[in-house]
Amino acid sequence: MTATIAVAISGGVDSLMTAFLLRQSGHRVFGLHFLTGYEATPIPIHKIAGQLNIAVEIVDIRDAFKKHVVDYFTRTYKACKTPNPCLVCNPSIKFGILYDMAHQMGAKRLATGHYARLTRNSSGSSHLLKGVDPKKDQAYFLAFLSQAQLSRACFPLGELTKTEVKARAADSGLKPVTAGESQDVCFIKGSNYGEFLTCRLGLAPEPGDIVDEQGRVLGRHKGLHLFTVGQRRGINCPSSEPYYVLRMDRGSNQLVVGSKNGLNATECRVDSINWIQPPSKRIINVHVKIRYRHTAVPAAVSILDSGRAVVHFDQPEAAVTPGQGAVFYKDDEVLGGGFIV
Repeated sequence: MTATIAVAISGGVDSLMTAFLLRQSGHRVFGLHFLTGYEATPIPIHKIAGQLNIAVEIVDIRDAFKKHVVDYFTRTYKACKTPNPCLVCNPSIKFGILYDMAHQMGAKRLATGHYARLTRNSSGSSHLLKGVDPKKDQAYFLAFLSQAQLSRACFPLGELTKTEVKARAADSGLKPVTAGESQDVCFIKGSNYGEFLTCRLGLAPEPGDIVDEQGRVLGRHKGLHLFTVGQRRGINCPSSEPYYVLRMDRGSNQLVVGSKNGLNATECRVDSINWIQPPSKRIINVHVKIRYRHTAVPAAVSILDSGRAVVHFDQPEAAVTPGQGAVFYKDDEVLGGGFIV
């Protein structure tokens, strides 16, 4: 007898196709649509349930979402770092709280529309692999899942490209009820990060000096939370060559800027590492992504204690940004990931 699988339903084509493929494979399926409290408009759940011919339950996780995701987002910006909410949401919300709810409703596994693949070896260990579509691969966002969470996860779209998903959905008469692609920060609607932090969360802007690497004052900024390492726009200091944000000094409330060459780094420190496949040696050679849209580059990782490591890039990398996720790969496999400090 096939196991019951719950599907995290957003209303987009990916989650619709995920549920459709599982039903087509003979699984018992029901949907869960969770409320974060930051939705722009209600999702017409009946239209989703009717298309898929499954039950779709609405679950309210607003308090947990604010505590685990939005508060993390705010804390990280206050600390002059750049957060990635998806890296936190997947282990704490989707494969944490949402899975627990699904399990209480009778589901053995939780499926999402991530473009990633899972394999399991003879000992039962899960291996997380990139999705086959290099443009859509989302294994990066799953690097913080534990072995236990991966053992009950399901990613039916991992073997498909986005083009194939759209075509198969159209052929099957599936019509998304939400438009466009999902955003990197799903809870920010119609505003930028700075406006969200100021207007929605009440983070008071603290103006300060813009300085170069020698400490010379070049101008004024309206708040360090409006910037991230590598940013060019918004500095507004006249110069023969454009300035880039090199770092934010929280202690002095200074925005430090310089030339593009000043962004290059030969190494970075990483902490809070989650190892999906724990390394057997103190130094390992991997490819590492330092943000989602980054092409993974070769590096040597020196393993320290307490979930920490130092990443030594084979070639200098630009805009290595504190707060972002550094995810380690061996060929197509995600070995784990941590936060850049």
